[in-house]
Amino acid sequence: MGLSGKKGVLLVNLGTPDEPTRGAVYRYLKEFLLDWRVIDINPISRNLLVRGIIAPFRSGSSAKGYQELWTAEGSPLKVNGVLLTELVREKLGADYEVELAMRYQSPSIESSIKALMAKKVSEIIVFPLFPHYASASTGSVHEEVMRILSKQQVIPEIRLINSFYDHPLFIEAFAQRGLEHNLEEYDHILFSYHGIPERQMIKADSGDHCVKTKDCCKSIGLHNQFCYSAQCYATTAALVKRLGLKEGQYSVSFQSRLGKTPWIQPYTTDMLKTRYDAGDRSILVFCPAFVSDCLETTVEISSEYNELFQEMGGKGLQLVESLNTHPTWVEAVCDMIKER
Repeated sequence: MGLSGKKGVLLVNLGTPDEPTRGAVYRYLKEFLLDWRVIDINPISRNLLVRGIIAPFRSGSSAKGYQELWTAEGSPLKVNGVLLTELVREKLGADYEVELAMRYQSPSIESSIKALMAKKVSEIIVFPLFPHYASASTGSVHEEVMRILSKQQVIPEIRLINSFYDHPLFIEAFAQRGLEHNLEEYDHILFSYHGIPERQMIKADSGDHCVKTKDCCKSIGLHNQFCYSAQCYATTAALVKRLGLKEGQYSVSFQSRLGKTPWIQPYTTDMLKTRYDAGDRSILVFCPAFVSDCLETTVEISSEYNELFQEMGGKGLQLVESLNTHPTWVEAVCDMIKER
């Protein structure tokens, strides 16, 4: 048996601009969207699309969204990330060193790995804060970690967390958030997840299962264990059971579509119209793909989609607050780290 030093923990979220300005948002979008796992087309087309169209044209409108989101402390995703890191560090105790990183912008994965290595950790547990596996999120984090470590003379033992979509404490934390509201006051419960292009799901399929059978994502097994959509439906099933919801009381949808190619359906915007036509006027929205409130929850759901639903004639959407620094979520993170 060799020496056993402290365990290093790298908590990684997607990222955020350093400030809510057009320039900072442009830099963030460029780094984010040039990742081949995010826009998985040939490099020349990706560069032309991102540098020539998306980043220049979207940076202005996105900056307005970030200005709406920003608090006195800064970006909620980073603020909550820092607080979560401190709470996890305190709860895990002296045997662990915990650092926060962002896949895009700061603090970078490279700087945070260097900080852990400087503290003489014997191993590093890489914990992407994405409940559901997708190549564009968890896969990208894992690749970046391996790219950075591949340049080092010494590579410590590495443990990579793949997903935690059905972890009991993760489910319990979101259920507790939901129960902060009186579920009976709402006509319908909507579970809205971040979408990904259908082509990325098909590429991730090891066989001929993906989008080739009816309702293929609504149950999960070995044949589709890494399917993003199937993991989302599994999270929904666990939350529905915990909350005691019945068939017809809830729906699943996917938001944040970019471009014209097919993404996972049904789209949240379409589902709002469907629910309005069914007579629903007040909807409670869970966003279980996001462990921290961010642009996609606070602005997209609470502001943009809420306004859209009210324009249809609905009373409004009520967002269930994300996990942020909820005590049960802190416990869940620590539990998953200790399991590794």
